Amino acid sequence: MSINWGGLVTWGHMVNILDIIVVWFVVYELMVLLRGTKAVQLFRGIIIIVVIKLISVVVGLQTVSWIMDQVINWGVIAMVVIFQPEIRRGLEHLGRGSFFARGKQKNKDEKHMIAGLDSAIQYMSKRRIGALITIQMNTGLEDYIETGIALNAEITGELLINIFIPNTPLHDGAVIIKDNKIAVAAAYLPLSESNLIPKELGTRHRAAVGISEVTDAITIVVSEETGAVTITRNNQLIRDLSQEDYLKLLNTELIKDDDKKNNPFWEFFENFGHRGNKK
Repeated sequence: MSINWGGLVTWGHMVNILDIIVVWFVVYELMVLLRGTKAVQLFRGIIIIVVIKLISVVVGLQTVSWIMDQVINWGVIAMVVIFQPEIRRGLEHLGRGSFFARGKQKNKDEKHMIAGLDSAIQYMSKRRIGALITIQMNTGLEDYIETGIALNAEITGELLINIFIPNTPLHDGAVIIKDNKIAVAAAYLPLSESNLIPKELGTRHRAAVGISEVTDAITIVVSEETGAVTITRNNQLIRDLSQEDYLKLLNTELIKDDDKKNNPFWEFFENFGHRGNKK
């Protein structure tokens, strides 16, 4: 029995496949935008309403089905109101073209951010000024941003240094960077309960590991005890990084040039993972 491949590969089938790919892409981007925000709980609520509607139709619960119809009909308007921050954020991403590619201007902003971070890290490391800086990646950090003091400021080494100077109002807590800007300072991050974290590491390091356990954010820690620089991401912790080391890591992960796309983050951990046992 022969298969008629010509009948399977038709223009209509290709359009249907493209249609499915586009829908899944939109769903994926929506999930990325919602992760790490309170909207996730609301989205789960919507799924529950849909499930109740389906069950009521199958079982024949007409009153429940009618109520669910009203909830769904009015839910479109409610979603626009409830998800307004996420919708706005998504449209901003779309307007910048970040769903498809990051332009030269974006990379320029990221290089400026890395330069500012480097300047601050070098200053604070030499003077043993403790610092905790988290950079939002794909996972939203809205829940943690809400705990901080809003700044929405351009990233400069001078500003970061000023924030972490001891005994100043903003020094205690984390700086969260979002869209190449300092979104907030003095934010609270979740503390890790992992027993694998060396005992000599303090609260900043536990917070850095904690945020890496629940998001894909990159977090930089400067130890006030030793001045050592640590970076965490995806539940990984790299300690005692030199200036060359952390600049290579940040450029690899943040600058999306073609020549860096084949150098994934885990390879950096593989190269420098042996440092994890150092003090």
